[in-house]
Amino acid sequence: MKQHIIDIFKAYDPDLFRARQTAESRQMKRPNDGDFNVYRPNEDYHKSDLPLKPAAVLIPLIDRVDGMTVLLTKRAQHLKTHSGQVCFPGGRCDPEDADAMATALRETEEEVGIDQSHIKVLGGMEDYETVTGYVITPVVAILQPEFKLKVDAGEVDEAFELPLDYILDESNHILESRVWNEHKRYYYVLKNEKHNVWGATAAMLVRFAKLINGNL
Repeated sequence: MKQHIIDIFKAYDPDLFRARQTAESRQMKRPNDGDFNVYRPNEDYHKSDLPLKPAAVLIPLIDRVDGMTVLLTKRAQHLKTHSGQVCFPGGRCDPEDADAMATALRETEEEVGIDQSHIKVLGGMEDYETVTGYVITPVVAILQPEFKLKVDAGEVDEAFELPLDYILDESNHILESRVWNEHKRYYYVLKNEKHNVWGATAAMLVRFAKLINGNL
């Protein structure tokens, strides 16, 4: 599986073109993929005002002996936005970040203490636009398992791993709905015994799974 994923990203993002996008190049360019494709797919619904707010996340694939896993975090309960939600390490681009990859690596080190020497970036995925006006570049990487987590309690309640096989099994990609602001909205959920992954994080995992499975 590891070599399969490496080969896919060699073709999908040659020379790390997507991963090396700058914040400036993304904020005025609306991506094809985003919450608007899932939340209200049958309506003329987009759109946050431009410019968008550039951000990046790391999709960390850990190369465990007994099978690859995906590292996720649970946001701290005291945070003002998205408290308690499951997400990838990542955040908004800082002015000093050279590109999306730099943002994802910096945020991963800040949030869970993983040094960049343990991380091999494979490439970036299609940008993802959220209903809150962010344009997120998911950066996919393989992590060697020798790292030690150092969770920043100011941002993260815990970090945990899900088996990659579970993520890639598309029968686990559940589309649910709820009424919000008098509109029915849809969202993906990946349910497991301890944590439910939903919203933009789940949607990006669904897209990642489709890419690896050859269904994108």
